[in-house]
Amino acid sequence: MRVGVFGTGYVGLVAGACMADAGNDVIGVDIDTEKINKLKNGIIPIYEPGLEEIVKKNVEQDRLVFTTDIKYTVEKSKILFIAVGTPPQEDGSADLQHVLAVARDIGKYMNEFKVIVNKSTVPVGTAELVKNEVAKLTDYDFAVVSNPEFLKEGAAVEDFMKPDRVIIGTDNEEAAEIMKNLYAPFVRTGKPMIVMDNKSAELTKYAANSMLATKISFMNEIANLCDAVGANVEMVRRGIGSDRRIGPYFIFPGAGYGGSCFPKDVKAIIRTASEYGQELKILKAVEEVNDNQKTVLMGKIIEQFGQDLKGRTFAMWGLSFKPNTDDMREAPSLYMVKALLERGAKIYAHDPEALEEAKWRFADEVDKSVFLFKKRYDALEGADALIIMTEWNAFREPDFYLIKEMLTEPVIFDGRNLYDPARMSKLGIKYFSIGRPQPKFIVQA
Repeated sequence: MRVGVFGTGYVGLVAGACMADAGNDVIGVDIDTEKINKLKNGIIPIYEPGLEEIVKKNVEQDRLVFTTDIKYTVEKSKILFIAVGTPPQEDGSADLQHVLAVARDIGKYMNEFKVIVNKSTVPVGTAELVKNEVAKLTDYDFAVVSNPEFLKEGAAVEDFMKPDRVIIGTDNEEAAEIMKNLYAPFVRTGKPMIVMDNKSAELTKYAANSMLATKISFMNEIANLCDAVGANVEMVRRGIGSDRRIGPYFIFPGAGYGGSCFPKDVKAIIRTASEYGQELKILKAVEEVNDNQKTVLMGKIIEQFGQDLKGRTFAMWGLSFKPNTDDMREAPSLYMVKALLERGAKIYAHDPEALEEAKWRFADEVDKSVFLFKKRYDALEGADALIIMTEWNAFREPDFYLIKEMLTEPVIFDGRNLYDPARMSKLGIKYFSIGRPQPKFIVQA
């Protein structure tokens, strides 16, 4: 099939590359000339496992091309995906200006029947808005489809190639059949393609992410209760996760959720509900719990070292909001760095992929109060304690004897519960985690 994808960001690039890998002829179009030039030269603007290889392979086979030519893309494509950003506005609602701008571009250059697919995360009613914008500028027939993405950063290629489900929102039978044929190679194992109306499809994405965010915030509240009563959240998690009605997924406590989806989508669905006279009390609490959770580990640091951290240096492992991505949007590390700096501390930070992102986010502090290291152990030299903010695999089994040797004090604050408290105690490391009893600290020579 002939596919055009507007937007070569996270969603658009992954979707375009994967559809090309299934044999489709895909055009990726973007107004960012620098980004398009980099993509043409094999330079991928984001870190996502497996993405670079699949992009290069399909570019070499001429199944995937990149351009800034909007007219060419519209005229040459039968299916047009809108995969541009929908950032949150001050009131929490999604900013649709880029989506509607693409709709106008499509309407302007229509030359035959097109299937226009909303791949961006958009609020209920956006399909109708897109339809109206396109209809103002063309007499050609077209259909608007809502096709929300469910890609996890760090596993996006795998998620697209082997989706749990494909949601197709449309009232047009021809468009539904075209979309089914497009996605057929990805659901050969029998995973469902669910066809529904546009509004239900649009709401499904927000509801799914809000449910997952709710599970995380619920477990974080339970972890904080465990800290208060002396219970172990790991035991509680295993106990409730064995109930198939609950399941073992998304019930790991930590330093709060972040990223480009959960915070934005929870805000957006709350705002949508408000516009229709509804109040989503549970999701408001989910937001509040998550905001508070980002402060919990800082509370443990203050309890150990006091409010005034002047003269203190903290090593920080992990800056991205989750492993296998360089994305720092809404990452708990952003709160932690700010809180430490406000109290006069210095930070020696390492992340396997997010250092370039960190350079501009901490631009005013880099090489002054925030120092970035390419190697994990280099960040430990002279630090008073180690803070774990992201559960990268490279952090799971470090050399604890070397950590003790390099830190001025054998103290670890673990926001992702990577280590066994009993083991830390035996090693003579003072260990603070989330929702697990702190073992007696054993001083070792």
